Amino acid sequence: MTKNSLPKQIIAMGGGGFSMEPDNLLLDEYILRQANQEKPKVCFVPTASGDAEDYIDRFYASFAQLPCTPSHLSLFKPPTADLKSFLLEQNIIYVGGGNTKNLIALWKEWGLDFIVREAWENGIILSGLSAGSICWFEAGVTDSIPGKLTVLQCLGLLKGSNCPHYDGETERKPAYHRLLSQGLISEGYAVDDGVALHFLGNRLEKIVSSRPNAKAYKLEKISDKVKETPLEDV
Repeated sequence: MTKNSLPKQIIAMGGGGFSMEPDNLLLDEYILRQANQEKPKVCFVPTASGDAEDYIDRFYASFAQLPCTPSHLSLFKPPTADLKSFLLEQNIIYVGGGNTKNLIALWKEWGLDFIVREAWENGIILSGLSAGSICWFEAGVTDSIPGKLTVLQCLGLLKGSNCPHYDGETERKPAYHRLLSQGLISEGYAVDDGVALHFLGNRLEKIVSSRPNAKAYKLEKISDKVKETPLEDV
């Protein structure tokens, strides 16, 4: 099966994975399995953290334990001038957390917004947590700007909005409800730490959790009220 005949997949984590649960790599193992390769090539993109060296080191330390071929893409120290070829050779692109506003700005400057869309259309799995989850949606609830949580317009590969860390940060839930009720953000998904949404195309295919009580929710505005519905595995 060639890459461009593979389904379009995005695995968006509210939080978790190697950077939040280094002793529980269930979500990272799940992402690797979706590539259907003995040793999938997985590229970590830590743009949102400013390509923090410690973050990159932790990625390699964790993924060295897993059946894969890891690499990373730094925009501050690019491995090549041909970023498109570099990324299109991967099986999985794994985007780290941090400042989503800076991630979007830098990706657009380097043309990565178009490259990751092409990767997705070619069957390369897009994944990530926090900023690496928000970025795939039309909009997200972000703390990129100091002060109140705000709305950020993102890449729009997935329809609707996204709010990560729903149970891990106390301001997330009231902020998402407020932004929805004011009509400042479209309906979408809230995701606890330790939970991933697995999309095939724009269809939510599966919900995966690495923690017993962690959940995902669908949020929508009905009349003047916000409806929050826990999502069962689909």
